[in-house]
Amino acid sequence: MTRTIVDVHLLQTVPPSNLNRDDTGSPKTATYGGVRRARVSSQAWKRATRQAFRDHLDASELGVRTKRVVELLGERIGTIDADLAGDQALAAAQSVLTAAGISVKEPRTKKGAPAESGYLLFLSEQQIDALAHLAVEAAVAGQAPAKADAQALVKGKNSIDLALFGRMVADVTDLNVDASCQVAHALSTHAVETEYDYFTAVDDHKAADAEEDHGAGMIGTVEFNSATLYRYATVDVDLLAANLGDVTATERAVRAFLEAFVKSMPTGKQNTFANRTLPDAVVISVREDQPVSYVGAFEEAVTETIDGGRVRRSAQKLADYARDVADAYGDGSVVKTWVVGIGSAAEPLEALGERAGLDATIDAAVSLVSARLAPASDAVPA
Repeated sequence: MTRTIVDVHLLQTVPPSNLNRDDTGSPKTATYGGVRRARVSSQAWKRATRQAFRDHLDASELGVRTKRVVELLGERIGTIDADLAGDQALAAAQSVLTAAGISVKEPRTKKGAPAESGYLLFLSEQQIDALAHLAVEAAVAGQAPAKADAQALVKGKNSIDLALFGRMVADVTDLNVDASCQVAHALSTHAVETEYDYFTAVDDHKAADAEEDHGAGMIGTVEFNSATLYRYATVDVDLLAANLGDVTATERAVRAFLEAFVKSMPTGKQNTFANRTLPDAVVISVREDQPVSYVGAFEEAVTETIDGGRVRRSAQKLADYARDVADAYGDGSVVKTWVVGIGSAAEPLEALGERAGLDATIDAAVSLVSARLAPASDAVPA
């Protein structure tokens, strides 16, 4: 069966930074190819991407991930029917969630607070609104919401971010949504060493007092590294379309994801390092077999630098590896590839596909996705 897969490969250089910390405050790392690499977790970049969706999509097309779902639904119920405000709204919210099979209980840390789910629950704005209306109808009728009705509302009307990143409901597996997008942990193309910034902070008021000493009011250290990262993500367009149930929404989702994933960045220690950059190179491919990461290009870490520095050398290794994969397995599964790059450092990647600006590349990729989705949308049911 022919599929439609969108693969995104990026090379991005980040100056001294601490984008994604572990439990000790150190920049996350991983051993790959026998050497220590800088790492930014997939969760960190997925959240950054979801946050960036707000710049590209209407709020009605997005979702909310929260444990405080009773409170959230209660507020929506109160706006629909003012007579159900307060505790009655919360009771109606809890009733409709229970009917859907989602268990909630009083939070242990806040006695008397509204009940919470035992896990983060991802719901679209449309699902929240539909559940709130069902809860109001049931409360006015003096009846409990029907299980089938409640579950049907949670299963349908997925938001774009929910359709991309999926949902797991431990209580009711029927409410799970398979993620149509996968994001890899970003890895440096070369070995890194963690460095330490020793800092002092001056007490301004103390410093102005002639009788006080002029020592620092605070001292400490911040860990950081700098790296050229290989980032990878893939979107199963067919599954995305199934999750959304709408071709036009699928096209908007692909466009929003490409724009947000390429330009977003986790915000860890951003005020300390002002480390925000844009990718040095972006390779977007539409495939029809399966997702293929090119991280193997960097299993042997980049050590030497040539004109253009590590970025150019990383781009060369990425281009060489992509061609080696095509030679070994055949390149008929790659429908089209586009390359976006800054300056001459991305030139080696031009062998993989057409080079253009990001906007033109995304337009072309979405147009191709739209054309491949069209036959399915035009099909007449038997």
